[in-house]
Amino acid sequence: MAITSAICNSFKTEILTAVHNFTATTGNTFNLALYTSSATLSASTTAYSSSNEITNSSGSAYSAKGKALTSVTPALDSTTAVCDFADVSWTSASFTANGCLIFNDTATGDPAVCAVAFGGDKTVSSGTFTIQFPAAAATTAIVRIA
Repeated sequence: MAITSAICNSFKTEILTAVHNFTATTGNTFNLALYTSSATLSASTTAYSSSNEITNSSGSAYSAKGKALTSVTPALDSTTAVCDFADVSWTSASFTANGCLIFNDTATGDPAVCAVAFGGDKTVSSGTFTIQFPAAAATTAIVRIA
C-alpha cells in the first residue's frame, strides 16, 4: 500500500462533463482528507473513502472527511490553467498522516481530484498541523492543466 502524488484519472474526464467547479464562493466545496501509510491513493483513486483515513491519537482536532478548502478562482499562468487553495490547519492536533486526498464534497459520490504523498509520516502532538499549498503557477500549482 502506498500513496502516490497524482491528479486522479477520473477527475480528468469529470472536468469535461462539468462535475467540478472551482470558482471561489460560488463553486463546489472541496475537502482535504488525511490518510495513514496504510492507504492506497494514486491516479486510479476515484472517490473519497474513509478506509485508512487518520484518527486522532488524542483530542478531537481531526474529523472524518477532513476540512473544507477555501478555493481561489482558477486562472491562467501563460497557457496553463491553475487552481489554488488557501492553506489549511488543524490546531491542538495529535495524529500522524502520510498523505491526503482532495475531493469534491458537493458532487455525488465525493469524486477525487488529486492524491498527495507527504514523503513519509508527518506527526503532530498537541500542536498545529498545516498543509501549505504551493504557488498558483504553471510549474507549481496543486492542480494544473497544461
